[in-house]
Order: sequence, then C-alpha cells, then structure tokens
Amino acid sequence: MTKLKSLYLGVAISAFCTTMALAETELTVYTAVEAEDLARYAETFNQDHPDIKINWVRDSTGVITAKLLAEKNNPQADVVWGLAATSLLVLKTEGMLEPYEPSGLDKLDPKFRDSDTPPSWVGMDAWVASVCYNTVEGDKLGLTAPASWMDLTKPEYAGHVVMPNPASSGTGFLDVSSWLQIFGEEKGWEYMDALHENIAAYTHSGSKPCKMAASGETVIGVSFAFRGAKSKAAGAPLEIVVPTEGIGWDMEASAIMAGTANEEAAKTLLDWSITSKAMEMYNTGYAVVAIPGIAKPVEHFPEGITDAMIDNDFEWAANNRSAILEEWTKRYDTKSEPKG
Repeated sequence: MTKLKSLYLGVAISAFCTTMALAETELTVYTAVEAEDLARYAETFNQDHPDIKINWVRDSTGVITAKLLAEKNNPQADVVWGLAATSLLVLKTEGMLEPYEPSGLDKLDPKFRDSDTPPSWVGMDAWVASVCYNTVEGDKLGLTAPASWMDLTKPEYAGHVVMPNPASSGTGFLDVSSWLQIFGEEKGWEYMDALHENIAAYTHSGSKPCKMAASGETVIGVSFAFRGAKSKAAGAPLEIVVPTEGIGWDMEASAIMAGTANEEAAKTLLDWSITSKAMEMYNTGYAVVAIPGIAKPVEHFPEGITDAMIDNDFEWAANNRSAILEEWTKRYDTKSEPKG
C-alpha cells in the first residue's frame, strides 16, 4: 500500500470513528414532562441533532425532585429538561446545577430564567392553576359551579373535590404554595383544613383531577387550565373556573447537572431547549411559553387568565418546600390515592 493510500485510509478511519463517537453520545435526561409527550420531544430535538440520543427518566415532579436530591453525591442525570422551577431552585441551593448561558437567552421573557449570570436554569413554559367543573354531573346533584377557592369549602361540595398531592405533583405544590401566599400562612392552613373535609382523594398527577372531572368520576378537579381546555375541546362538559382570589402557577424549566461527563452534548440540548422551534413544540401542550409572541391561542383557554396569575414568590416556595410538604403530609395524606 502506498503512503498516500495509507494516509487516506487513516483519515477515513479517523473520520468514521469520530462519526461513530458522535452517534453514540447519550444523555440521561430527568423529566416530569407528561409521558405522552416524551417521544415527540426527543424526535423534534433529533431532527436538528441526530447525534445525541436521549435516555429519559420520567416521573412526577415530587418523585423526580426527591430522586435528584437522593443522588446528590452520585449524580446519574446529565440534564433536567422539564421540571418545576421551584424544584430547580432547590437543586440550585444545593449546588447541584451547572451555570450556563444558552444561546438565545436574551429572547426569553425575564420571568423565565434564573436571575444569576450565567443562569443556573432557563424556563420553557408555564402552567396555571384552575378548577375543572363537570356541568352535567353538577346539575344532577343540584350543585352550582364554584367561583372562588373559598367556595370549594362549601358543605355542598363534600366528597366531590379531587386535587393533586403536592408531595408528588408540581401542580399540587403550586396550589398549596399559592394558597399560603394568597391567604397568608395561618389562614392558608385553615383554608386547607376546611378544604380537606370536602376532598374525595389526592392524586399523584396534576392532570388527573381534571381528567376525572371530564369523565364524570368527580364533579370538581383542581388541576391546570391547559388540561381543562384540552378536555373541553375533546367534548367534555367542563367549565374551567379561574378562582377570583388569584391563581398559582409554575414554569417548566431545564438545567445542566453539575459534574456531567457529557457537558458539550448537555449544552447543545439546553441551547436547543430555548429555541423558537422548541417553544412551538411546547405550545402543543402549554398555552404560555418562555419566548413572547410565539404561543398560539388555545381553544377554550380561559380569557384573562394571565391577569389572575399571582406574583408568585418562587424563592420563598423553594426555600420552604420541605417544611410545607412535611406539614401537608402530616395533616392530609390519609386521603391520598395509593401509589403505583
């Protein structure tokens, strides 16, 4: 073999090995994104980055947060893509996130990013609390639709209210943390004591209460607005109530885990997670996304809902998360549905 042929062969082998190395880059990505959406997320990302394979670890917000904290000294995740900002703030406080300024950060609404420079996390989309009320089942029982959070404590609703468990559901936690902010801590717990009397069950999913209301398994499901709009568009006899006191909200956000061995691929994913293409993808499941002007109107999404969103103190919610969940579990966990 001539030296020239040898050189060409060497270059070809080197290029092939490089291509194979790129093709074999895998990221372990922890997420609380709805399971039905994960294949779509990976497929859309791989349209632009076919060289990075995503291995999902998916569970509810509370379970994923607890898993990450338990793995603090031996991290298993490379990236968190789609977890409540309040959870990421807890991880940030523990020094578990790798600060990084992704490309396109300046396009985000300032609410949708960590305030530090560089940020430890960036937002994707927001979900907003609401009440799903089944008008057919309500009429059968002679009930009227609630207008406020306080209405849910009325005796007429006894046994007809389902809401998420805040220890396992991000939606449940945004409900509880927002009530403590809306009513004040003492009156907030008094409110939840009264509400507990009417609760039929606490679910481990934020969307399940609305799905149950949509199917007639319950009259009232405390859930989030997009889920209600989606169920109503599918024909469910729902009224989506925006309580008059104001509504809690949280955002899904993403971050790189400190110490990842796949930092470049992790940065590539985080860059992509805040692109316009990603925002359009999120808009399929969320009415509010991090880049202004991208979200399309969602059929049946309540009007004026953004005006009802409280000035949520995410730092307070994150710093008090453990104490809130401990107190909530002590008081109300007896009505939680079985896990699994």
